[in-house]
Formats: sequence, structure tokens, C-alpha cells
Amino acid sequence: MSFLETLSCPEIEAQNVPESDRQFLGCQSWDADNLCVESYHGETLYYTTRWDALCPYVDVSPRMLQMAKRPFIVYAVPPESPYGVPINDKYGLVHAGSPDFWTEPRRQRKFKELEKLCQDFVTTSTVLPGNHFSCEDVYALGGEHFAKHYIDDQEVEGFVDYIRDLDVLVIQVHAPNGDLVLTDVSILLPDRHQVYGSFCQWSRAYKNKSPGIYACLLASRWTADNGYKFYNLGPVDDYGYKALFVTDFEPIFALALTAEDHPLALDSSSPLHTDFKPELWNRIHRHA
Repeated sequence: MSFLETLSCPEIEAQNVPESDRQFLGCQSWDADNLCVESYHGETLYYTTRWDALCPYVDVSPRMLQMAKRPFIVYAVPPESPYGVPINDKYGLVHAGSPDFWTEPRRQRKFKELEKLCQDFVTTSTVLPGNHFSCEDVYALGGEHFAKHYIDDQEVEGFVDYIRDLDVLVIQVHAPNGDLVLTDVSILLPDRHQVYGSFCQWSRAYKNKSPGIYACLLASRWTADNGYKFYNLGPVDDYGYKALFVTDFEPIFALALTAEDHPLALDSSSPLHTDFKPELWNRIHRHA
């Protein structure tokens, strides 16, 4: 029996704290104990949010910023938010809902080559309510990926928190011998006309089939076939293979709260420098 056939359906439980101490904002909930996730640049500790690794947009509030430990970096503040400043990266969007995306000659040729390479695979696409997922379920889908990319347990918990009122698309591909070639998990964002690619786990035994790129193609096709406009590939600066798909870019807005004499601020190779302009540190509102 496959994972999707045995998926558990737990209720998302509140944290073991008084309800008055639990904060809510859009798709997010948190308390003082689980808001911040430890991150490291070399040996230097700083903090991100529990939604940082796997979720598309992280909203902020004055209360959240008051509760956060420092240095605190929040990535991907919603583009319509009054908070956050533009950083040196961007989201790559696939305009899968446009016929022009599929008829562009180079892209069309590459897609045909990839589909021929993977023609013996069997693909299943399933949409499930986010509140069907426990952390254990999410680990069953992506545990190897999380370990490889140092995704913290708290970030998996943050993902489960984020999707509790959203639907999730799970695409799985099997080889003829029954091997699981890849699992791709996306969050459906109908209000934004987007499908957001959260994570993809694939078997290295099938590396010569380009499973990561094939997953992008499958998710883009699902996006088009189901009436969504864009498939969101996430940040693109460090992922050259995404160039085949990207048609549009969306600025990424973020916040960096830090003391200017903190070791993270004094290290020119840290995220405070590579992602932000120093004059934008500690700027909370988008427009000064």
C-alpha cells in the first residue's frame, strides 16, 4: 500500500501553552518557544522563522518582531505587505497558464526530450487538505531531502502549521520495477493563482533521468491543467537548472534585525551582506 493510501488524518494540535500566548497571523501560528529556528553561518548563530525553509510567504507583525531573538532574518515577506525590503534574490515564476510557455521552441524541444527519457515512468498526482498531514507524514515524503539540506525539525513543524488551512499537491513518480523515483510536494495558493513548490525528493539511482527537472515539468503541467497561472519555483539565484522554466521574476522582500557590532554583521560573507544592503538592516517598513 502506498504512502498516499495510508496517510494519517490528525487534527493540528495547539502548542502546550495558554491560548493567549499563541499568536496567529494568516497561515502562521507560533509562540515564544517555537517562533525562532537556530541557523548558523559558520560558527555564528542567528535566527530565522519556523516557516523559512518550506513555506512560500512569511508574514510579520510588530508582536512577532518583539518576540524574536536577534539577529533575526525573515525571508519572503508577502509582496503586498507593508513590511520588508527587497533583497538580492528573487522568486522564479513559471507562467504555466500561458500557451506561449509551452510553445516556445527551445523549451518545447527540451520537454519532449525529457518526456521521452521518462516515458516508462508512472505518475500519480493527488491533492490533499493540509490538515491531513502530521510531521511524520511529511517526513515520510521528504525525510532524506530534509537531512541532506539541513532542514530543521522545527521547520517541518512550521510547514505542518502553515498548510493546516491550505491544500497540498503531492506528485509521485514510480519506475516500472516499482521504485519510487521522486516525490514532489507543493502548496496550492488559489488567492495568488500560484502553485508553490515546497520540496522535491528524488532517488539518486535515477539521476540520469534528470528527476528534479522532470518534477518541475510535471508540476508546471499540473498548474496549467488545473487553472492556476503560475508555478513558483522558489528562489532562483543558486539554481541554474530553473532557467529553462522561469518566465517571470517576483522580488523577494525580507527583514534583518541585528546589532551592527554583532559577529554576523561584521562578517562580509554572512547573509546580512550577501542578501541585504547594510543600509537596509533594521528597516522594518518597506517605505522609509
